Amino acid sequence: MKEEMMTETVLETNIGTRPPSRGKVRDIYDLGDKLLIVATDRISAFDVVMANGIPCKGIVLTRISRFWFDFLSSSVEHHLISDDVASFPEPFCSHAEQLAGRSMLVKKVDVLPVECVIRGYLAGSGWKEYTQSGTVCGQKLPRGLRQCEKLPELIFTPATKAEMGAHDENISFERCVDIIGEQTAQYVRDKSTEIFRKASEYAESRGIILADTKFEWGRVDGKIILIDEVLTPDSSRFWPADKYEAGRDQESFDKQFVRNYLESINFNKSGPGVELPEDIRAKTSEKYIEAYECLTGRKFEA
Repeated sequence: MKEEMMTETVLETNIGTRPPSRGKVRDIYDLGDKLLIVATDRISAFDVVMANGIPCKGIVLTRISRFWFDFLSSSVEHHLISDDVASFPEPFCSHAEQLAGRSMLVKKVDVLPVECVIRGYLAGSGWKEYTQSGTVCGQKLPRGLRQCEKLPELIFTPATKAEMGAHDENISFERCVDIIGEQTAQYVRDKSTEIFRKASEYAESRGIILADTKFEWGRVDGKIILIDEVLTPDSSRFWPADKYEAGRDQESFDKQFVRNYLESINFNKSGPGVELPEDIRAKTSEKYIEAYECLTGRKFEA
């Protein structure tokens, strides 16, 4: 990666008179019946935001989400209105230097307070639980499955959405029903499974395994629509298919370089984030860009 790219990170934005609400990665401006979502270059690991960012990360996340919104538009309604800064209301349309490529004007919705996780492979926390109890999020699985093995069928493992600095909590489908109602829970489970299957088949055609992902949904005008980021390396596990082998950890298109570095320095997984070395930042940026190029077939240009 070119050295000059290492300084071109956007860690936060401040546009207009009201500061945005800030998540782990996104700055969100409330525009009344719409939101402006800005994907910064912040990166979190173990639910802690690091002190410096990953070059181009926010742009990559936004472009990947835009690609999937277009790809899935025949299957599901979503919240994206525009990613063209010139079409944004004032004062945002005058801040292309901060917003271009990393922002989306979206419909404002009532967010459903559950994350809809779909798992196709036995990985991450699911594998850890399986080795202890033979279950994933309380759901019994066949005996003898290996790490990162493809599951006999897709499973839906909802979670409650945690505040920044806290961990999401896996919940049962019954608890999901208690929170959002039976009809809504069945809809988001079935729709999440449907679009996961469609996206997975496409990703496989591009040489990528979609191991798992999380979707978020919201309600507007009586309809439930897809929101937030969609099928990005921040919300999904993507593995190169040509290097896949069950029974071990997989190479992935995500922030694994960051996680590995933090483990190597015995990061305590709480408190303030640390400064990431330049080589870790560069390698992580390259992985995000590689994911974009593999999925879309397009050359990335910042």
